Amino acid sequence: MIKAELIKLWKILYPETSTKLLDPFIAELNEVKGKLNLKDKVPDNLWYKKALVYSLYVDLFNKDFDGLSEKLPYLQELGINCLWLLPILESPMKDAGFDISDYQKVREDLLGKRGDTAFDDFLKNAHYCGIRVIFDIAINHTSNQHEWFKRSALPDKNIYTDYYIWSENDKGYSDCRLLFKGMCDSNWEKYDEDKYYFHRFFEFQPDLNYRNPNVLLDMSRNLMFWIEKGVDGFRADAIPYLWKEEGTDCENLDNTHIIIKFFRKVTDYLNPEVILLAEACQPPKEVVKYMGNGDECHAGYHFPLMPQIFKTLALGNSDPIKKVLSPSVTPSIPENSQWFTFLRCHDELSLELVYVSEEDRKYIHENYCHKPEWDFRMGEGISARLSELFKFDSDKIIQAFSIMLSLTGTPIIYYGDEFGKANDKSFYQKQIKITGHNDTRNLVRGTINWSELETKLKDKNSFESTIYHNLKQLISIRSKYTEISQGETTFLNIDNDLLAYEKEKNKSKTVILHNLSNKKIKLAPEFEKDHGILFGNLLTEKEITYIDANKTIWLQRK
Repeated sequence: MIKAELIKLWKILYPETSTKLLDPFIAELNEVKGKLNLKDKVPDNLWYKKALVYSLYVDLFNKDFDGLSEKLPYLQELGINCLWLLPILESPMKDAGFDISDYQKVREDLLGKRGDTAFDDFLKNAHYCGIRVIFDIAINHTSNQHEWFKRSALPDKNIYTDYYIWSENDKGYSDCRLLFKGMCDSNWEKYDEDKYYFHRFFEFQPDLNYRNPNVLLDMSRNLMFWIEKGVDGFRADAIPYLWKEEGTDCENLDNTHIIIKFFRKVTDYLNPEVILLAEACQPPKEVVKYMGNGDECHAGYHFPLMPQIFKTLALGNSDPIKKVLSPSVTPSIPENSQWFTFLRCHDELSLELVYVSEEDRKYIHENYCHKPEWDFRMGEGISARLSELFKFDSDKIIQAFSIMLSLTGTPIIYYGDEFGKANDKSFYQKQIKITGHNDTRNLVRGTINWSELETKLKDKNSFESTIYHNLKQLISIRSKYTEISQGETTFLNIDNDLLAYEKEKNKSKTVILHNLSNKKIKLAPEFEKDHGILFGNLLTEKEITYIDANKTIWLQRK
């Protein structure tokens, strides 16, 4: 069955290439499946819909995998049940690990004293704690230090010659936009006198050539390697750019979707619990295509929702969020698919015109880019952590978390944001020296001082403690009332100063109200009658008749 399904996709991508090339690959696939021996296990194929994800760099979070294992109780206490590990694979680290030089090897600096067993031991510990683990895998490009690239660049033709896109000049794919505007001048890099290679990101990250079927098979083998080890999923980085065609912008092309369907067939066959998460910086109408008919990626990021949350909070008006989640902007997705949502991540607060208007970009930039050095890609983003964007206003930070945690989708918390970590200027300066690029995204990275943090979390009056304990309470309530995390969202037509919506699942209902204004709002008496809610505030367990300025309440029917 799997052979017939893969052959069907193969013939679309490579109509002139014999399907016999698939035979040894399918033999390997069956061998791995036999080793996994999952026949007696009842799969939880939709676990990602119930997940609360925490995103981190292993080394910046706590040195190495031993250090991360030590902090699993901290993550359990917060309420995390899925870890998204930012790049962990072998890399020269010129782009925070997204420049991979070996897909089947964890970076040595992350292995600590345990060496080669460190990752395997960590994975067992995480699973024992009930925490799933997914990690980044850049499938569009590699480092120029990868063996594939080194061999591809050799003057004599070999099996790797066509693993990358080479040209005698820099004129091809001229309709491709420049993704790193202000940091790269071209999508072509000169290798020697008459040889150029194509790249969508930094010049040290050459794009793979998926027109060569061996690239598809070898990338599939990389996924198979980690599935055999027990990894729960992959964040497929830079997914819209896989297939290139002259005369197009080389984004979201049909054959890119065929490649992803191939990957999904492979992962589903081995272990149906393993997820593919699409990193597609595109409008929702394009992102949903990466979920296919439930046969491509299991989930995708809702990139446009993130800036509209910030606009809503700055404007004090609920319309931006309601508009971006309306059916005209956010189409429905397959039953087995999911949106992943976030406030901040390892990158900038992105304001690309593919999902914000010029007016939105200007407004958000003016309201949140508080320092000139936070500017990213000439106005296309803001490099700042959550606490910096809100000027360390704990009410605003908690309200932003409340919106993300109660709207539709699987939420992601970026490491450090749970206690209001600030920008890390020293880490940013250090990375300039290492990479040679003034990449302001490094402001939102940096290390955690655990001894200092533990002291602050014990102080109930500290800023860090306020953020942490309020967020922990929101997470706890979200986990208890499944309609909040999994129910259908219905927006309520009340004053635009209030972002108000019902969450309902299996006749259980919660009403979420966010006062976006700077004034106290009294709830109208008819509100209880219209929505059948006794005013029991889940956050304070007290009855309420009004909402304080910039505050949130979650109301449960009793």
